[in-house]
Amino acid sequence: MTHRTIRKAAVIGAGTMGAAIAAHLANAGIPVYLLDIVPTSLTPEEEAKGLTLKDLQVRNRIVLQGLERVKKSKPAALFNEDRLALITPGNVEDNFDWVGEADWIIEAVVERLDVKQQVMARIDAVRKPDAIVSTNTSGIPLRLIGRGRSEGFLKHFLGTHFFNPPRYLKLVEIIPGPGTDPAILEFMTEFVEKHLGKRAVRAKDTPNFIGNRLMVITGAFITKFAIENGYTVEEVDAILGPLIGRPKTAHFRLMDLVGIDVMAYVSRNLYEAIPHDPFRELLVHPEVERVTNFLLEKGWLGNKSGQGFYKRVEQDGKREFWHLNLKTLEYEPPQKPKWETVKAAKDKEDLAERLRFLVQQDDKVGRLVWATLANQCSYAGYVTPEIADDIVNVDNAMRWGFNHQMGPFEVWDALGVAETVARMEKEGYVVADWVKEMLAAGYTSFYQYENGRAVAYYDFHEKTYKPLPVNPNVIVLKDLKAQGREIERNPSASLIDLGDGVLLLEFHTKANALDPDIFTMYEQALKRLETDFDGMVVGNQGEHFCAGANVFLIAMAGQQKQVDMLHQMVKRFQELMMTVRYFPKPIVAAPFGMTLGGGAEVAMAASRIVASAETYMGLVETGVGLIPAGGGCKEMLRRVVNPAMHTKNADPLPFLQRVFEQIAMAKVSTSAEEARHMGLLSPCDRVVMNPDFLIAEAKREVLEMVRQGYHPPVPEKIWAGGRDLLAALRAAIWSMREGNYITDHEVVIANHLAYVLTGGDYAEPTWVDEWHILNLEREAFVELAQMPKTLERIWNFLKTGKVVRN
Repeated sequence: MTHRTIRKAAVIGAGTMGAAIAAHLANAGIPVYLLDIVPTSLTPEEEAKGLTLKDLQVRNRIVLQGLERVKKSKPAALFNEDRLALITPGNVEDNFDWVGEADWIIEAVVERLDVKQQVMARIDAVRKPDAIVSTNTSGIPLRLIGRGRSEGFLKHFLGTHFFNPPRYLKLVEIIPGPGTDPAILEFMTEFVEKHLGKRAVRAKDTPNFIGNRLMVITGAFITKFAIENGYTVEEVDAILGPLIGRPKTAHFRLMDLVGIDVMAYVSRNLYEAIPHDPFRELLVHPEVERVTNFLLEKGWLGNKSGQGFYKRVEQDGKREFWHLNLKTLEYEPPQKPKWETVKAAKDKEDLAERLRFLVQQDDKVGRLVWATLANQCSYAGYVTPEIADDIVNVDNAMRWGFNHQMGPFEVWDALGVAETVARMEKEGYVVADWVKEMLAAGYTSFYQYENGRAVAYYDFHEKTYKPLPVNPNVIVLKDLKAQGREIERNPSASLIDLGDGVLLLEFHTKANALDPDIFTMYEQALKRLETDFDGMVVGNQGEHFCAGANVFLIAMAGQQKQVDMLHQMVKRFQELMMTVRYFPKPIVAAPFGMTLGGGAEVAMAASRIVASAETYMGLVETGVGLIPAGGGCKEMLRRVVNPAMHTKNADPLPFLQRVFEQIAMAKVSTSAEEARHMGLLSPCDRVVMNPDFLIAEAKREVLEMVRQGYHPPVPEKIWAGGRDLLAALRAAIWSMREGNYITDHEVVIANHLAYVLTGGDYAEPTWVDEWHILNLEREAFVELAQMPKTLERIWNFLKTGKVVRN
């Protein structure tokens, strides 16, 4: 199967999912045809323009509207708008022959069996013999969709169920059809993981597959329990979010996000499709239906209609989210409930320990958490043999599809299987026979653990433990630590041996903010690298790579006018980054998520960057009244202005303005590819689609650089524009202030930045040493850090997490 590749794709159906899947294929660099039906009537706007049903823009209207939604979508569906060039719009009447060119054909039309069968018949007639065909159905059985198709079609036919939005949600369910070649399933699993950045689970061809089957049933239970036991919408979401290892959307906010109408549609279809499932009665419980039907009748469908279980209300100039009273069906102001149990639970960092504590509490919090988890375990035990081959796929589906920290069987292990089963049976929750058989046979947990990490899982077919499959592309740092591979540690950072002569420097402060302990460990890492290792990765597996410097320390020093301390702090960071830049062995930064301020400077100092596709990178110091001083200004000049100024008679102003605006406006990329366009990533830096593969790919990059005989770059001079360009930038700043676009303090910040970026008060443009710019950065930073308006910005940011423009 190694010869197979996907050079071109076709997506049929340009609705919400089809257009977004096409966009993500374009993100991956795959040219894609996007087709939909031809309209049967003109819109008033088309009539006013004198268009007819024969005009191309009318015939392609549905697809063009889908692409317009993609362009405007927030969060962005595309890494960069230039990716649109890879999507060719068309329609199924004029352009269906294009489908014959595709290596992968994805059906994403309306969820109607008859329509899907018609589309599949047309695909069967034009597809290449080895083209893969998949359906994005969320629940219609593949055996029905593929009925009547050729043997060759069925060998290459499967389900690829993406979750919405496809760019951001990790899960893709891979579902075999009635005759799918196992090699095709393996290829597609590898392809969606490596090239699209997804994580794949193998589901059986059953209604709603794994993720939605579990989520819809367990969600209906939560709504029913809340109504019957007098919980408010606000209380449920306060309890069932991060406290129990789930996202902030929790339960009711998630339904508003998905859409009440979508949830109702899925629930109705699922109810009809699973007559054998006793849990399906939750879907038609009278109290649940009373609330759902009320919202549907009112057209209160959630976020898309502006209100659902929550409604945004402007109250005394403040924005509040009022919640629906599940009894009276009227909106009520937020009460911000607080419980001692929650306060005590938050002190327990380990999720397993926290869950064990919560389910033992006999109060409103404990009862809801226990009921939610007991029902989840009960249903997972009942339904797993029907929907999946093993418990691993079920746990992965819930973690990757819904961002739960633990899947249902991992939760069950955390609570203690035997103790939980006894309590569940006592309280009337169904416990699957295979679970009771597992316990009776002496298997006390669903997973087998070594040093706190799972190494095997219970196979309910063979009734024994089987080794967990190991993905060579995934390195889990906490597993390496459990194996004793952490070689040094302080409160803020660790050194981990990745094997094969590669060291890893891991940050683990709050938001991975830079502080003196991180600098100490980085300096120690360089010492170890010099003698004990061939290369190093700078990376971690926190929520974000690095949110910048610890501004609390800066504010304290600035407020107390500790000028020498400020200079020492910044100089230490600058010297460290310069040492990294010219270090004789390769250092690869592996940024992901928020990579801001000092975090961006750490990444840019490295020999190379291997970035997650979802890297949001920028020099944002002006937001707290400062400018970049860890080499950020110097690096942007080197990367953007320098190359232009090696051309004779080049005009420097557009390039300098670009750098100035980017830093002054604290611009942040919406993807790693956009960061490349901004100059934060270089042309030779790599982007990895799958964040779970990032550390392994960064390690491979180090080893490849070692193999090629890495040498550090030659020191480079920086182009300094001098007095005339400084005057041009100051004129632009003055104009912005006159137009009331910026505040007086922002004028001060911008003038300091302009002075640094032009190299100071040189009479003529000249090439200067890197340290000349670094010294200017540091002087401006220290001066700004002492200003009252800057301190006001920093303290407000620390208090609220928001930037104030003063």
